[in-house]
Amino acid sequence: MKAKERMGIARQMPVEITPSERVQNFDEIVSGYNEFTAVLEAERCLQCKKPTCIQGCPIHNNIPSFIKLLREKKFEEAYWAIRETSSMPAICSRVCPHEFQCEGSCVRGKGKGQSVAIGMLERYIVDWMVENKKTMHNQCAIPGKKKVAVIGSGPAGMTVAYWLAHRGIPCTIFESLPVYGGMLTVGIPAFRLPREIINAEFEALKSCGVTLEHGVIIGKDKTIEDLRAEGYDAIFNGVGAHASRKLGLDDEESTEGVLHGVDYLRRISLGEGLDLGKKVVVVGGGNVAIDVARTALRYDSKDVFILYRRSRAEMPASAAEIHHLEEEGVRIEFLAAPIKIHSEDGKLTQVECIRMELGEPDGSGRRRPVVQEGSNFMIKADSIIPAISQNVDHTVDKGLEIDLMSWGTYHTDPQTLQTSIEYMFAGGDNVLGPQTAAKAVYQGKVAAESIELYLKGKDLKEDREFLCDQIDW
Repeated sequence: MKAKERMGIARQMPVEITPSERVQNFDEIVSGYNEFTAVLEAERCLQCKKPTCIQGCPIHNNIPSFIKLLREKKFEEAYWAIRETSSMPAICSRVCPHEFQCEGSCVRGKGKGQSVAIGMLERYIVDWMVENKKTMHNQCAIPGKKKVAVIGSGPAGMTVAYWLAHRGIPCTIFESLPVYGGMLTVGIPAFRLPREIINAEFEALKSCGVTLEHGVIIGKDKTIEDLRAEGYDAIFNGVGAHASRKLGLDDEESTEGVLHGVDYLRRISLGEGLDLGKKVVVVGGGNVAIDVARTALRYDSKDVFILYRRSRAEMPASAAEIHHLEEEGVRIEFLAAPIKIHSEDGKLTQVECIRMELGEPDGSGRRRPVVQEGSNFMIKADSIIPAISQNVDHTVDKGLEIDLMSWGTYHTDPQTLQTSIEYMFAGGDNVLGPQTAAKAVYQGKVAAESIELYLKGKDLKEDREFLCDQIDW
């Protein structure tokens, strides 16, 4: 097929559950491609000589390679092409913001064109492997004597354990929560990431000899010194960023009806019943805010809307999630921010807000919101849920002298992810701040290789496959 013919193929759209149906449950919304649509979508790929999509992927998957194999219907080979670089394609294909990463770098998406649906193609390959009961993991190596403690079972910790186990280095994952997966499990609703997909990854880790322990808070139930005394030769710290960032309003912590985004999602994911009332205000413009609003809808809060202090163009949430949100009936109030909580007898009654306008771009490249004086207005609400980012909880390093960045993340060597404590490495959200699963996966690969070199007494920067420069992220 010639390039002109490929350019004439429209992007294939997946089947979705209707909005009226999906707000009644937590079933996965988007169905994957069938073989016909997957192959047709794969035919849209131009197989560029300089594939910018690879650079757009934080994991650096060889995207043209697996797409070429897919369109030749070599599905199993395509899967193993992905596995050469990715430890969790079933997860990344579903939750990555592809429009900002691989698909955002696709030459077909430049101008008014539509990029190749790389995420959906990756998902089809993984789903095909599952449906056809194919072996999905490489053989594990015979375990050696040195062992590693992995703190946190999110994507970074999962990746470290995966890579080290396949190199014969036994790992134990310590998870503070009663479930595994970190933010994948307690921060992303099941309608975006089904729990059986996450659970399958941990079954694979267990079959590779990885030991899993949940309900263990490092820094409280056990200390880093305890882990060292138990014979762990190195430690990977992947605790993520689970501490909600506050708005800084008076009575924010004491008013009934004020919850915070990741706290709400975590409590719901762990089975706690929370009644937010009928009228819910969510503050923020990222995927956490979107997930909170859509989750609240599914728990009978019928009047849910979002306050966002910038315009739609500046929203960091993915376009698909915003589209689904609006389809489900959630309104977004742009260029508005809360400034005061009003309550009666300690319970929220109203939120006082103010209008904003956009000024010059800030450090993120987005236009900075500026207050419009005298534009105050009131919103009646039963609950308000700020979802404006997260911070790192430092329980794990209690009593340790470890270097931190000014914003509370761990200071690591930007290429090897070694912390100021020689035997400890860190990666994922606790180094990058709240970021994507793919970036955590890549940092997990970097940290795993660094740990292997450290255990062998080798130079951490010589003769290695993975290096990372977190400044570029």
